Amino acid sequence: MVKTFGTTIGPITCQIIRSSRKTLALQVLPNGEVLIRSPQKLPVEHIEAFVQSKAGWLGKHAIKQIEPVLTAAQLHTLAQQALQVIPQRVEFYAPIVGVAYGSITIRNQRTRWGSCSSKGNLNFNCLLMFAPSQVVDYVVVHELCHRKHLDHSVAFWAEVERVMPDYRLHKKWLKDNGNRLIAKLG
Repeated sequence: MVKTFGTTIGPITCQIIRSSRKTLALQVLPNGEVLIRSPQKLPVEHIEAFVQSKAGWLGKHAIKQIEPVLTAAQLHTLAQQALQVIPQRVEFYAPIVGVAYGSITIRNQRTRWGSCSSKGNLNFNCLLMFAPSQVVDYVVVHELCHRKHLDHSVAFWAEVERVMPDYRLHKKWLKDNGNRLIAKLG
């Protein structure tokens, strides 16, 4: 039986295999398919509650299975895409923040989404191309605000909020999904 369960991370489609076993078990196959091994007569409501309680684990492991590591050629293409998108967003937001900036560099990094040097040079992670456009804008605004405050002080965050009042949503998206994107680097 195949069933889709609504979870906190979105819908998860699972194949339920019932047998004479006494406990529930989850398995993520290499193709990303999720199997639930269940006692024969366990009500679907109990299975659904179990899936909901394991949603975070399932999401993390299913994503690892179905999202391949990027090749060098794919990273190059992604960096080229970022070079088309990010400088335009920087150009748009710099006057709103009220700052000038130096060069813009695109990298593939495991620990940072962006950075700003004391000379005003900006670096951005090409993996941002997998994020929603509002998240890209948040990272751009974040780095441009470092042109005014080279720290994460109250004044810095006030400046980010002035430019992007809903920045917390986009910051949270990166926190919740960033590891999934970084995993693409292998």
